[in-house]
Amino acid sequence: MIWGAPELIELGILGLGAGALNAAAGGGSLIIFPALVAFGLPPLTANLSNTVAQCPGYVAIVQGYLPELAGTRRRILQLIPASLLGGSAGVAALELASPATFHDVVPALVILACALLALQPQVSRMLSQRPGRAARVRVAGFHLAVALACAYAAYFGAAAGILLLAILGLFVIDDIQRLNALNRLLIMVVNVLAAVLFVVLGPVSWPAIAVLAPATMVGGRTGVSVVRRLAPETLRATVLLIGVGASAYLVATSWF
Repeated sequence: MIWGAPELIELGILGLGAGALNAAAGGGSLIIFPALVAFGLPPLTANLSNTVAQCPGYVAIVQGYLPELAGTRRRILQLIPASLLGGSAGVAALELASPATFHDVVPALVILACALLALQPQVSRMLSQRPGRAARVRVAGFHLAVALACAYAAYFGAAAGILLLAILGLFVIDDIQRLNALNRLLIMVVNVLAAVLFVVLGPVSWPAIAVLAPATMVGGRTGVSVVRRLAPETLRATVLLIGVGASAYLVATSWF
Protein backbone atom coordinates (compact mmCIF):
# COMPACT_ATOMS: atom_id res chain seq x y z
CA MET A 1 0.00 0.00 0.00
CA ILE A 2 1.61 3.26 -1.20
CA TRP A 3 0.17 6.54 0.10
CA GLY A 4 0.96 10.07 -1.01
CA ALA A 5 1.61 13.14 1.11
CA PRO A 6 -2.09 14.07 1.48
CA GLU A 7 -2.97 10.68 2.97
CA LEU A 8 0.02 10.72 5.31
CA ILE A 9 -0.77 14.25 6.51
CA GLU A 10 -4.40 13.27 7.11
CA LEU A 11 -3.29 10.21 9.07
CA GLY A 12 -1.01 12.38 11.20
CA ILE A 13 -3.86 14.78 12.02
CA LEU A 14 -6.17 11.88 12.86
CA GLY A 15 -3.45 10.43 15.09
CA LEU A 16 -3.24 13.68 17.04
CA GLY A 17 -7.00 13.65 17.57
CA ALA A 18 -7.05 9.99 18.54
CA GLY A 19 -4.30 10.48 21.12
CA ALA A 20 -6.11 13.44 22.67
CA LEU A 21 -9.40 11.51 22.74
CA ASN A 22 -7.74 8.54 24.42
CA ALA A 23 -6.65 10.77 27.29
CA ALA A 24 -10.28 11.21 28.34
CA ALA A 25 -11.17 7.51 28.42
CA GLY A 26 -10.57 6.07 24.99
CA GLY A 27 -12.26 6.16 21.62
CA GLY A 28 -9.22 6.87 19.46
CA SER A 29 -9.75 3.59 17.62
CA LEU A 30 -13.03 4.96 16.30
CA ILE A 31 -10.98 7.59 14.46
CA ILE A 32 -7.98 5.57 13.28
CA PHE A 33 -9.52 2.20 12.39
CA PRO A 34 -12.14 3.50 9.90
CA ALA A 35 -9.54 5.82 8.35
CA LEU A 36 -7.09 2.97 7.72
CA VAL A 37 -9.85 0.87 6.17
CA ALA A 38 -10.92 3.84 4.02
CA PHE A 39 -7.31 4.22 2.88
CA GLY A 40 -7.37 0.68 1.56
CA LEU A 41 -6.04 -1.55 4.35
CA PRO A 42 -7.83 -4.85 5.02
CA PRO A 43 -9.85 -4.69 8.27
CA LEU A 44 -7.57 -7.12 10.12
CA THR A 45 -4.41 -5.22 9.11
CA ALA A 46 -6.08 -1.93 10.04
CA ASN A 47 -7.09 -3.28 13.45
CA LEU A 48 -3.63 -4.64 14.28
CA SER A 49 -1.84 -1.55 12.94
CA ASN A 50 -4.16 0.70 14.96
CA THR A 51 -3.24 -1.14 18.18
CA VAL A 52 0.50 -0.92 17.54
CA ALA A 53 0.34 2.75 16.51
CA GLN A 54 -1.48 3.83 19.67
CA CYS A 55 1.10 2.43 22.10
CA PRO A 56 3.22 5.62 22.28
CA GLY A 57 0.08 7.65 22.90
CA TYR A 58 -0.94 5.52 25.87
CA VAL A 59 2.58 5.69 27.31
CA ALA A 60 2.46 9.50 27.08
CA ILE A 61 -0.98 9.57 28.71
CA VAL A 62 0.15 7.40 31.63
CA GLN A 63 3.24 9.58 32.11
CA GLY A 64 0.98 12.61 32.34
CA TYR A 65 -1.23 10.82 34.88
CA LEU A 66 1.62 9.82 37.22
CA PRO A 67 0.53 12.24 40.00
CA GLU A 68 -2.92 10.58 40.12
CA LEU A 69 -1.31 7.12 40.21
CA ALA A 70 0.70 7.93 43.33
CA GLY A 71 -0.25 5.66 46.21
CA THR A 72 -2.06 3.11 44.02
CA ARG A 73 0.81 0.61 43.62
CA ARG A 74 -1.00 -2.17 45.49
CA ARG A 75 -4.17 -1.67 43.46
CA ILE A 76 -2.18 -1.76 40.22
CA LEU A 77 -0.33 -4.94 41.14
CA GLN A 78 -3.60 -6.64 42.06
CA LEU A 79 -5.18 -5.86 38.69
CA ILE A 80 -2.21 -6.42 36.35
CA PRO A 81 -2.63 -10.25 36.26
CA ALA A 82 -6.30 -10.00 35.28
CA SER A 83 -5.42 -7.40 32.65
CA LEU A 84 -2.67 -9.54 31.13
CA LEU A 85 -4.83 -12.67 31.20
CA GLY A 86 -7.70 -10.84 29.53
CA GLY A 87 -5.42 -9.19 26.98
CA SER A 88 -3.85 -12.53 26.06
CA ALA A 89 -7.30 -14.05 25.60
CA GLY A 90 -8.30 -11.15 23.36
CA VAL A 91 -5.22 -11.58 21.16
CA ALA A 92 -5.87 -15.32 20.89
CA ALA A 93 -9.48 -14.68 19.92
CA LEU A 94 -8.41 -12.18 17.28
CA GLU A 95 -6.01 -14.68 15.74
CA LEU A 96 -8.75 -17.33 15.64
CA ALA A 97 -11.67 -15.21 14.48
CA SER A 98 -12.56 -12.10 12.51
CA PRO A 99 -13.17 -8.70 14.11
CA ALA A 100 -16.58 -8.86 12.41
CA THR A 101 -17.56 -11.41 15.06
CA PHE A 102 -17.95 -8.60 17.60
CA HIS A 103 -19.90 -6.22 15.36
CA ASP A 104 -23.28 -7.07 16.85
CA VAL A 105 -22.02 -7.10 20.45
CA VAL A 106 -19.76 -4.04 20.54
CA PRO A 107 -22.49 -1.34 20.41
CA ALA A 108 -24.38 -3.04 23.24
CA LEU A 109 -21.19 -3.17 25.34
CA VAL A 110 -20.53 0.55 24.91
CA ILE A 111 -24.18 1.44 25.64
CA LEU A 112 -24.00 -0.70 28.79
CA ALA A 113 -20.76 1.03 29.79
CA CYS A 114 -22.41 4.46 29.43
CA ALA A 115 -25.34 3.37 31.59
CA LEU A 116 -23.02 1.94 34.25
CA LEU A 117 -20.90 5.09 34.24
CA ALA A 118 -23.98 7.31 34.63
CA LEU A 119 -25.26 5.21 37.55
CA GLN A 120 -21.80 4.45 38.99
CA PRO A 121 -22.00 6.49 42.24
CA GLN A 122 -25.26 4.86 43.34
CA VAL A 123 -24.34 1.32 42.26
CA SER A 124 -20.83 1.41 43.74
CA ARG A 125 -22.20 2.56 47.12
CA MET A 126 -24.71 -0.29 47.07
CA LEU A 127 -22.03 -2.88 46.26
CA SER A 128 -19.62 -1.58 48.92
CA GLN A 129 -22.21 -2.06 51.67
CA ARG A 130 -22.38 -5.86 51.23
CA PRO A 131 -20.14 -7.54 53.81
CA GLY A 132 -18.70 -11.05 54.32
CA ARG A 133 -19.05 -13.65 51.61
CA ALA A 134 -20.72 -11.17 49.28
CA ALA A 135 -17.61 -8.99 49.49
CA ARG A 136 -15.41 -11.91 48.43
CA VAL A 137 -17.70 -12.66 45.51
CA ARG A 138 -17.56 -8.97 44.64
CA VAL A 139 -13.74 -9.06 44.50
CA ALA A 140 -13.79 -12.13 42.23
CA GLY A 141 -16.40 -10.48 40.03
CA PHE A 142 -14.28 -7.33 39.86
CA HIS A 143 -11.22 -9.19 38.58
CA LEU A 144 -13.31 -11.16 36.10
CA ALA A 145 -14.92 -7.98 34.78
CA VAL A 146 -11.49 -6.33 34.37
CA ALA A 147 -10.21 -9.39 32.51
CA LEU A 148 -13.19 -9.37 30.15
CA ALA A 149 -12.84 -5.65 29.47
CA CYS A 150 -9.13 -6.10 28.74
CA ALA A 151 -9.90 -9.04 26.44
CA TYR A 152 -12.20 -6.75 24.48
CA ALA A 153 -9.52 -4.02 24.49
CA ALA A 154 -7.02 -6.40 22.86
CA TYR A 155 -9.59 -7.89 20.47
CA PHE A 156 -11.00 -4.70 18.97
CA GLY A 157 -10.78 -1.93 21.52
CA ALA A 158 -13.28 0.67 20.31
CA ALA A 159 -14.24 2.60 23.48
CA ALA A 160 -12.82 -0.18 25.68
CA GLY A 161 -11.58 2.45 28.11
CA ILE A 162 -15.14 3.64 28.71
CA LEU A 163 -16.17 0.09 29.59
CA LEU A 164 -13.17 -0.38 31.89
CA LEU A 165 -13.70 2.99 33.60
CA ALA A 166 -17.31 2.04 34.28
CA ILE A 167 -16.16 -1.25 35.84
CA LEU A 168 -13.53 0.47 37.99
CA GLY A 169 -16.09 3.01 39.13
CA LEU A 170 -18.49 0.28 40.19
CA PHE A 171 -16.00 -1.64 42.32
CA VAL A 172 -13.55 1.03 43.56
CA ILE A 173 -14.59 4.12 45.48
CA ASP A 174 -12.14 6.86 44.54
CA ASP A 175 -11.86 10.13 42.68
CA ILE A 176 -12.73 9.69 39.01
CA GLN A 177 -9.42 11.24 37.91
CA ARG A 178 -7.50 8.58 39.86
CA LEU A 179 -9.75 5.87 38.44
CA ASN A 180 -9.19 7.20 34.94
CA ALA A 181 -5.43 7.18 35.54
CA LEU A 182 -5.66 3.51 36.55
CA ASN A 183 -7.92 2.88 33.57
CA ARG A 184 -5.37 4.41 31.19
CA LEU A 185 -2.52 2.41 32.77
CA LEU A 186 -4.32 -0.94 32.46
CA ILE A 187 -5.30 -0.19 28.86
CA MET A 188 -1.66 0.72 28.16
CA VAL A 189 -0.49 -2.62 29.59
CA VAL A 190 -2.95 -4.53 27.41
CA ASN A 191 -2.13 -2.39 24.38
CA VAL A 192 1.62 -2.97 24.70
CA LEU A 193 1.10 -6.72 25.19
CA ALA A 194 -1.17 -6.91 22.15
CA ALA A 195 1.14 -4.73 20.06
CA VAL A 196 4.17 -6.94 20.71
CA LEU A 197 2.21 -10.04 19.74
CA PHE A 198 0.67 -8.36 16.70
CA VAL A 199 4.09 -7.28 15.41
CA VAL A 200 5.23 -10.90 15.66
CA LEU A 201 2.05 -12.47 14.31
CA GLY A 202 1.10 -9.73 11.85
CA PRO A 203 -0.02 -8.42 9.48
CA VAL A 204 0.63 -4.74 10.23
CA SER A 205 1.21 -1.68 8.04
CA TRP A 206 4.52 -0.10 8.99
CA PRO A 207 3.99 3.12 6.95
CA ALA A 208 0.75 3.75 8.85
CA ILE A 209 2.42 3.01 12.19
CA ALA A 210 5.37 5.26 11.37
CA VAL A 211 3.02 8.22 10.87
CA LEU A 212 0.46 7.47 13.57
CA ALA A 213 2.73 6.46 16.47
CA PRO A 214 4.41 9.86 17.02
CA ALA A 215 1.13 11.66 16.33
CA THR A 216 -0.75 9.70 19.01
CA MET A 217 2.10 10.37 21.44
CA VAL A 218 1.89 14.13 20.94
CA GLY A 219 -1.91 14.07 21.00
CA GLY A 220 -1.97 11.92 24.14
CA ARG A 221 0.45 14.12 26.04
CA THR A 222 -1.45 17.26 25.08
CA GLY A 223 -4.81 15.68 25.82
CA VAL A 224 -3.92 14.44 29.30
CA SER A 225 -2.67 17.87 30.33
CA VAL A 226 -6.18 19.16 29.61
CA VAL A 227 -8.13 16.18 31.02
CA ARG A 228 -6.28 16.25 34.37
CA ARG A 229 -7.57 19.78 34.96
CA LEU A 230 -11.23 18.87 34.50
CA ALA A 231 -13.53 18.78 37.53
CA PRO A 232 -14.85 15.29 38.35
CA GLU A 233 -18.34 16.09 37.10
CA THR A 234 -16.93 17.57 33.89
CA LEU A 235 -14.72 14.54 33.28
CA ARG A 236 -17.65 12.18 33.84
CA ALA A 237 -19.82 14.22 31.46
CA THR A 238 -17.01 14.27 28.88
CA VAL A 239 -16.56 10.50 29.04
CA LEU A 240 -20.31 9.98 28.77
CA LEU A 241 -20.43 12.29 25.75
CA ILE A 242 -17.66 10.29 24.09
CA GLY A 243 -19.46 7.07 24.99
CA VAL A 244 -22.77 8.23 23.53
CA GLY A 245 -21.02 9.34 20.35
CA ALA A 246 -19.18 6.03 20.13
CA SER A 247 -22.43 4.13 20.68
CA ALA A 248 -24.18 6.05 17.93
CA TYR A 249 -21.30 5.43 15.52
CA LEU A 250 -21.08 1.72 16.33
CA VAL A 251 -24.85 1.22 16.08
CA ALA A 252 -24.91 2.98 12.70
CA THR A 253 -22.00 0.95 11.32
CA SER A 254 -22.81 -2.42 12.88
CA TRP A 255 -26.58 -2.76 13.16
CA PHE A 256 -27.71 -1.02 9.97
